[in-house]
Amino acid sequence: MKNVTHWINGALVEGSGRTSEIFNPATGEVTGRVQLASVEEVDAAVAAAVAAWPAWRDASLVKRSQVLFRFRELMYAHRDELARLISAEHGKVHSDALGEVARGLEVVEFACGIPHLLKGGFSEGVSTRVDSYSIRQPLGVVAGITPFNFPAMVPMWMFPIAIAAGNAFILKPSEKDPSASLLMASLWKEAGLPDGVFGVVQGDKTAVDRLLEHPHVRAVSFVGSTPIARHVYESATRHGKRVQALGGAKNHMLVLPDADLDLVADAAVSAGFGSAGERCMAISVVLAVDPVGDELVDRIVSRVAELTVGPGDDPAAQMGPLVTEAHRDKVASYLELGVAEGAKLVVDGRRTPVLGGGAAEESPGFWLGPTVLDHVPAGSRVHTEEIFGPVLAIVRVSSYEEGLELINGGEFGNGTAVFTNDGGAARRFQNEVEVGMVGINVPIPVPMAFYSFGGWKSSLFGDTHVHGSEGVHFYTRGKVVTSRWLDPSHGGVNLGFPTNG
Repeated sequence: MKNVTHWINGALVEGSGRTSEIFNPATGEVTGRVQLASVEEVDAAVAAAVAAWPAWRDASLVKRSQVLFRFRELMYAHRDELARLISAEHGKVHSDALGEVARGLEVVEFACGIPHLLKGGFSEGVSTRVDSYSIRQPLGVVAGITPFNFPAMVPMWMFPIAIAAGNAFILKPSEKDPSASLLMASLWKEAGLPDGVFGVVQGDKTAVDRLLEHPHVRAVSFVGSTPIARHVYESATRHGKRVQALGGAKNHMLVLPDADLDLVADAAVSAGFGSAGERCMAISVVLAVDPVGDELVDRIVSRVAELTVGPGDDPAAQMGPLVTEAHRDKVASYLELGVAEGAKLVVDGRRTPVLGGGAAEESPGFWLGPTVLDHVPAGSRVHTEEIFGPVLAIVRVSSYEEGLELINGGEFGNGTAVFTNDGGAARRFQNEVEVGMVGINVPIPVPMAFYSFGGWKSSLFGDTHVHGSEGVHFYTRGKVVTSRWLDPSHGGVNLGFPTNG
């Protein structure tokens, strides 16, 4: 049985106290234990980072980028191994895990360009023989607290840019699927990153709260649920830290009557049930504008019937289990709730056959198949609450305006999509919708690494999105230098008030 522990000062460090079980979601079996860091163990990781940071800060941009390039090559070479770890502990199918690694590597590749990304500005002669220029410098020790649903990609949204910019980084991954973090740590060491610049503390709320309050942690990045994001933001800012805390989502797809319904049905199924719906950019609500609802639901249902659900290591599987039994039960509870609220359960994921077993509700493991609820009442709990599972809600609306009002009236503002062949309607939607990431005939509008990821409203606490140019700004702070190098013939005392001239 595996024992997953911490990575401090460039080496594995055994935990000294509490542990938590690691499960294989496909079978429900315990496959290992993860150490849960104490306050003292978090402090040790921070102390190692504090000690390592000055030398890394002073390393040249070329040196840093060389380490990033080597890390990228090592990650690419080990991508299959990393994907297997993710599938074994999270449950997502192997191809989906490989895609997660690939998207994370895009941020590593972006960070390899750090010499360009940290270019400042220069103004010569702002006053007589006076020049001004701006530079960006690292913060020091920064931390990332990441969720279970993307144990490789979300950390890679954070640490490549933070490290490339000259910071030391401490990762607190989810205790549900922690093994990927240690493989990435070992690859950083192999790439030549100095010991202490990248650390991993496994753990739970004890580790999180210590990172939020630790006086030597300058900034915190977080991705997770909205209640925890709010806690992270409020606690860390109270302790004087810079914070970006990404919360939950309830992403809507608005389908206009002129849309290509085959394209829409493919997109809704792919975006709704990929990663078993356990992603903050999943489409969980389809707003079908009259009169397309009946035809669209028929096409979605026919595609769902062809999906194959099974263990992540089975090449035939398209969708795996949910991450824990408790989470599966919570998601499944929304099926009866939806019916009680007036929705029609047209596909019941509890009855979905699982490869190597029977129906989902009868199979060992944490299974729930793709589920479709039609005629979901607008404003109901199934419509408005983040379910974070393979449950697709179809809400019928009479017009573009009604659909837009439902999106803008929601608590969250992470991602959204509109499907239409009308360029004017699409342009109007992107202007009027109050959401941070918008797809036009694209169901999951996750930006490329050179743009920034983040939502609005209760989907983001803080002012800065992750990766892209905003990520570079988050992990650095600006400094403006004004200099004058006097001509040797110039001199003399002048007690007058200094003026430009």
